[in-house]
Amino acid sequence: MPGVDGFHFHTDVTVRFAETDAQGVVHNSNYLVWFEVARVAYLEKFTGGYNALRNQGIESFVLESHVRYLKPAHFDDRIRVHARIGELRGARFRFDYVVARNGDPIADGWTSHACVDAKTLRPTRIPADLAAMIEAAEATEASSSS
Repeated sequence: MPGVDGFHFHTDVTVRFAETDAQGVVHNSNYLVWFEVARVAYLEKFTGGYNALRNQGIESFVLESHVRYLKPAHFDDRIRVHARIGELRGARFRFDYVVARNGDPIADGWTSHACVDAKTLRPTRIPADLAAMIEAAEATEASSSS
């Protein structure tokens, strides 16, 4: 997943001083935060937002996450976080991400999720209308939240 071909969504982030270590290099945990920023922005743009899911009685749990660090990010870098739904079936879905600086990928990864009933916390199929919105989003031209 080194490039951004096939990604139709991105959001921009400026690296904050608090996200860096004493050498001005971004701490590895922040990439997962940026993944979440992109994921929430994606859901807002294409599905009415995370609260729309919750209003349907659905919660989404993160099951797994993976980050591959290619190059370091530094304080005040302007980065672009690309996101897409890489897999959607049953109660599970996966977001794929590429973090790029000036078009150059510096990290990539994915997060795996499950839809659960908000009351019982038992797995539940992704609602058909949500799946249709995601399929439509993935068929659109490139867009951003910024």
